Amino acid sequence: MTHVSEWKVRLHLFEDDDGTTKARLVLDTGATQIVGRGSAHRHPADADVPEIGDELAAGRAMNNLARQLIRAAERDIEGVGAARPSSTQAQAIGWSL
Repeated sequence: MTHVSEWKVRLHLFEDDDGTTKARLVLDTGATQIVGRGSAHRHPADADVPEIGDELAAGRAMNNLARQLIRAAERDIEGVGAARPSSTQAQAIGWSL
């Protein structure tokens, strides 16, 4: 059985006057939305390079979203009655996380 789906991702970046860049990453699966958040703060002595703040904040939001997706998958695995594999079993069989 083939499974195909398309998920949409929107990334919003905001920089305020004190050098803080915030990222909001919205994953829309069609059935649910998950929001990842991240931020980066520029030290006052650092050069003002907005792209660096964007990259850090976006990367941190993606990392936050990834952790949420993995936790959701773990709950779903347990929800279908599959035991969570031990770390050694995870390498060999089942839904390895």
